[in-house]
Amino acid sequence: MNQFELIQLPFEPNALEPVISQKTIELHHGKHLQTYVNNLNNLLPGSGLEGLSLEEIVKRSSGGIFNNAGQILNHNMYFQALRNPTENNAPQGKLKSMIESQFGSFEAFQKEFQQKGATLFGSGWVWLSLAQDGQLVITQESNAGNPLTSGLTPLLTFDVWEHAYYVDFQNRRPDYLSAMWKIVAWDVVEQRL
Repeated sequence: MNQFELIQLPFEPNALEPVISQKTIELHHGKHLQTYVNNLNNLLPGSGLEGLSLEEIVKRSSGGIFNNAGQILNHNMYFQALRNPTENNAPQGKLKSMIESQFGSFEAFQKEFQQKGATLFGSGWVWLSLAQDGQLVITQESNAGNPLTSGLTPLLTFDVWEHAYYVDFQNRRPDYLSAMWKIVAWDVVEQRL
């Protein structure tokens, strides 16, 4: 029996258009993420990590197990915080107040987040996380990296592996990052806070 399964998307495969196409979702979720799930399930037996949550596996593992578990956790968090495109999409409540207090404005936060995503060399993720001191931090994580391994609470991530955007944006990663704000499910991000 497999310990992990491919998550169900909280939206229809074409729901994120025109930001992310159905074709990208089919490849990204149905092929890339499914491969990480299959790989992890094959690597876990005999590892001593069987029965642990994905978060615990990411915190305790290395090598192939870490890479596949990290990619599953990262992709799950990414897909679960996306929704149908909305103009002027922005956080509300406590998260909005924290962003404005720390970054000066939502626009200033967006600019820094996009800049960190655009300048991450190679493949990886850009994250908004909550630090133990209650401050919000933006981090760049290479490959399968997750802020959990640094003691942070991950809130929001944009995938900057080419498979996340190449069908729709080719090599224009900054355009992809800018468009992503229309499809963030801020209510989900706020719940993670």
